[in-house]
Amino acid sequence: MMHKILVSACLYGWNCRYDALSIPCQNPLFLKWKKEGRLIPVCPEVAGGLPTPRTDAQRQGNYVLTRAGIDVTNEYERGAIKALHLARKNHVLFAIMKEKSPSCGSHLIYDGTFTGTKIQGLGKAAQLLKEAHFSIFNEEQIDEANQFLKKMEDS
Repeated sequence: MMHKILVSACLYGWNCRYDALSIPCQNPLFLKWKKEGRLIPVCPEVAGGLPTPRTDAQRQGNYVLTRAGIDVTNEYERGAIKALHLARKNHVLFAIMKEKSPSCGSHLIYDGTFTGTKIQGLGKAAQLLKEAHFSIFNEEQIDEANQFLKKMEDS
């Protein structure tokens, strides 16, 4: 059985970021998995109802606020739930999520001050996936993700 991997859609190559750009992951393993059809892309922010482009937002505690102070927590939470449903529906083994994102950050997120300061933390979708016991890697951890995949396929 070929295991599926949930991935942030901007890493997959979709122009869904707040600035309407993508930042496609060019790691050879990632590209191999993409070619094999293993990758299940999701943009929790778009899935939650936010447009592209959109005002940038950051987590402030349990809330997500735009630079202008507009509360978009509900959209982020709705997108997180849709990402979790997609992961379960496709029986994904793990996720590769965009670091520093208020949705997808798995280790670092911006601190909510819009000054570029990063703190340890999780984006809304990454947090929900982790609470549901999915392993999460970021775009700098493709080798670790591959080791995890091999370990699971060998067992």
